[in-house]
Amino acid sequence: MSRETGHNGLLHNYRELRERVDRICREIETEFGAHLSCREGCDSCCRHLSLFPVEATALAAAVDELPPARAEHIRARARRATPDGPCPLLDGGSCLLYAARPLICLTHGLPLLAELDGAKSVDFCPLNFKGITSLPGNAVIDLDRLNTALAAINALFVAEAHADTPPEQDRITIAEALTKKF
Repeated sequence: MSRETGHNGLLHNYRELRERVDRICREIETEFGAHLSCREGCDSCCRHLSLFPVEATALAAAVDELPPARAEHIRARARRATPDGPCPLLDGGSCLLYAARPLICLTHGLPLLAELDGAKSVDFCPLNFKGITSLPGNAVIDLDRLNTALAAINALFVAEAHADTPPEQDRITIAEALTKKF
């Protein structure tokens, strides 16, 4: 099934998850905006990442919806990207697909609760939340829970979208998502 003809309906679960996460991020940004340094131009964390097929498809669909010249500009940048370089969507300190950026980009820099070596801890960009000694629970995103939901949505997407031919790889780089049919 090509992404142009049939994936929009299959992306429903991902888009619902993304809307929920976006809403949580906006609430955190509204409440703690004065304590956030992450904003346009703050791009040192913008690396060339790999995505689950569902997110790669959603990103590719976002490019497909752009005016042709803008879409080709993004695809040309993706064709020149290197795996260990900056994100191919990063142009002059701004994300060319900011409204459709992957979940990892959406939540980056915000307080994330994760388990590491059996201990749970909250981590966020060291430039953010200076002077704040504690955060309320509603200002912290449970990364393990988010990743579990994303993995389940991806598994369902792959089962439905690629029932005849499973994808060749479990993860797809941003550049591959923007330049190849998968």
